[in-house]
Amino acid sequence: MANIDVLDMSGNKVGSAELSDAIFGIEPNTAAMHQMVVNYLANNRQGTQSALTRAEVRGGGRKPWKQKGTGHARQGSTRAPQWTHGGVVFAPKPRSYRFTVNKKVKRLAMKSAFSSKLADSQLIVLDKIALDEYKTKKIAEMLKAIGSEKKALIVLPEIDAKVIASAKNIPGVKTAQVNTLNVYDIVNADKLVIVKDAISKIEEVYA
Repeated sequence: MANIDVLDMSGNKVGSAELSDAIFGIEPNTAAMHQMVVNYLANNRQGTQSALTRAEVRGGGRKPWKQKGTGHARQGSTRAPQWTHGGVVFAPKPRSYRFTVNKKVKRLAMKSAFSSKLADSQLIVLDKIALDEYKTKKIAEMLKAIGSEKKALIVLPEIDAKVIASAKNIPGVKTAQVNTLNVYDIVNADKLVIVKDAISKIEEVYA
């Protein structure tokens, strides 16, 4: 069991927490993390690109000139790909880039992401985040106090509308609950900020 300091919103140490070695202390598997990052980005692709083939371009129904005797190369339509305003050869059409990853690989990748953050001293545990009002300034001051002024991922034990809305306006800061975490967001963040109550839920899910 690894011990980590627990901070308050002012950056002061208020206690410590034990982290399970099975989740936060494994040897990170970079291949599994890479596969999950590629999967996340691929699944987010819209795949809405579309171009017209020669059959779909308006016009070109009449043969431009007779087959023989003009000195020109023979042509059947002004909408063939070699013509200006013609169709596109092998035109791209809307498609899905989604693919699935084995469940064991997903779990390994998540554990590897958590472990790499702890090993790199990029994991911060907070006792709680309490806001009386919607105030972006409070979240910004908190992040500065705990040394997380760049990209940060704040993991909440449950949905907190005030925290989510207040953090949304800060560039590079994202919020997530335990059930919405993904490897890409964890790896992409400079600091992983976890509320203490969320740790037990993470260990329950990924144990």
